[in-house]
Amino acid sequence: MSNGRDQVRLTDDEVQQLLHENLKVQVAANGKDGHPHLTTLFYVVRDGRIAFWTYGRSQKVVNLERDPRVTALVEDGVDYFELRGVSIEGRAEIVRDREEILEIGKAVSVRMFGVDSFEALGDIGMRTVEKQATKRVGVVIHPDRVASWDHRKMT
Repeated sequence: MSNGRDQVRLTDDEVQQLLHENLKVQVAANGKDGHPHLTTLFYVVRDGRIAFWTYGRSQKVVNLERDPRVTALVEDGVDYFELRGVSIEGRAEIVRDREEILEIGKAVSVRMFGVDSFEALGDIGMRTVEKQATKRVGVVIHPDRVASWDHRKMT
């Protein structure tokens, strides 16, 4: 017998589709005092996992270095019967390899600006991304638990 939660749960393919359709993820890391530190970032999906880049000295990175547990939320919809989302609890891997950071940054920038390729950002855009990569780290979220919902399935 299925309950309401089973009715609205997304399939694995639907989860991946939702992640590919959206641009921003809300990321919660544990602050030193135990309170969640919540931020919103642009992201990409790499090998089925959420990845983003951020400044290496940011509070979220300090928090994730201390405690790699993380929760990420991607959601969309306005009306209650349109709401869809994926909540991922897992572990954050901090990427410090410059080439990998640059690859994540390139992919995020392409998605952010809605262009077809990194080169489509133009010389100034490409140089800006390459310069920012020297100050940033990548973060890849390795999921332990995924919860999902699509209220459109209720109608």
